[in-house]
Amino acid sequence: MKKIRKKLHWLDFVLIAALVGIFGYIWFQIEGKLNYNWRWEVIPYYMFRFDEEKGRWVSNILIHGLVTTIRISIYASVLAVILGTILGLARCANNLAIRMLARTYLEFLRNIPPLVVIFIFFFFLSEQLVAAFNIEGWARGIARQENNGIWVFFFGDMRRFPSMISGVIVLALFESAFVGEIVRAGIESVDRGQREAARSLGMSWYAETRYIVLPQALRKVLPPLANQFISLIKDSSIISLISVQELTYKTTEIVSSSRMIFEAWITTAALYFILCFSLSLLFRYLESSSKLDKTKA
Repeated sequence: MKKIRKKLHWLDFVLIAALVGIFGYIWFQIEGKLNYNWRWEVIPYYMFRFDEEKGRWVSNILIHGLVTTIRISIYASVLAVILGTILGLARCANNLAIRMLARTYLEFLRNIPPLVVIFIFFFFLSEQLVAAFNIEGWARGIARQENNGIWVFFFGDMRRFPSMISGVIVLALFESAFVGEIVRAGIESVDRGQREAARSLGMSWYAETRYIVLPQALRKVLPPLANQFISLIKDSSIISLISVQELTYKTTEIVSSSRMIFEAWITTAALYFILCFSLSLLFRYLESSSKLDKTKA
C-alpha cells in the first residue's frame, strides 16, 4: 500500500474525488427524483437458483447468457482469425484483382456502423446458409436425442443452435475485417530482404509465406489480436438484436419482466467487466512471459 501511495500524485486524488462526486450525484438523482425502488436482493436469484427436483443449486438466466456469450466469442474469434488471415494474405498478394477484392471487403466493413453490418449479414447471408443446409432441422433432431450431452456442453440448448450459429457467422464476418488489417500489418512488418532471400533460394510463394513470413508476422500480431478478442466479446452484445440469447438479450428479458432496470444492467456491466478485465490481465501476463523467455534465450 505504501508503494501505491508513493506512486499516486495529488492530481490522482482530485480525479478520484471527482469520480466519487459524480457517482454520488447520480445516486442522489436516482434516489431523490426518480423515487426508484432498489431490489438488489433479487439479482442473485437470476444468477443461481435452487432446483428442488435435483436438490442442488443450478445456474439461472444471467449465467446462461454469460456462458452463451463466452461460447459465441470463442467460436466467432476462431472463425474471424481464419478469415482475417486469408484476407491479410490477400491484401499482400501480387495479383491486383485479389488485392482490390480484399481491400473492398475490408473497407466496406470498417466504414459502416456495426449494427447495419449485422443486419445485412444476418438477413442476406446467415439465414440463407442456415436454411440451405437445413441446420434447424438437424439441431432439433439432436435436441430430441437423449445422449446429447456433448452437444449441449459445446453449444447449449440445441433448439437455439440456428440462432447461435447465425450470430457466430455474423460476428466473425464483421470482426474478420479488423483481423485482416492486423494480419496485413504483421506481414508487411517482416523485412523484405528475408523474402528476397527466400526467393533467391528457389522457394515458392507458399513455402515463403508458410516458413518465413507467417511465423514472424504471427508473433507480432498476437498482442493486437488479443485486444481484438476482447473487443469481440463487447461487440457480441450487438447480436442480441437478431434474437441471439446471449448476456445482453437475457438482461433485456429480466428488465422487461421485473422492471429492475438499474440492477439488471449494472450487474450485466459488471459481468462484462470481470470477463474482459480478466482476459486483459491474462494476455498481459502471457505477453510479459513471452518477452521474458526471449530475453533469456
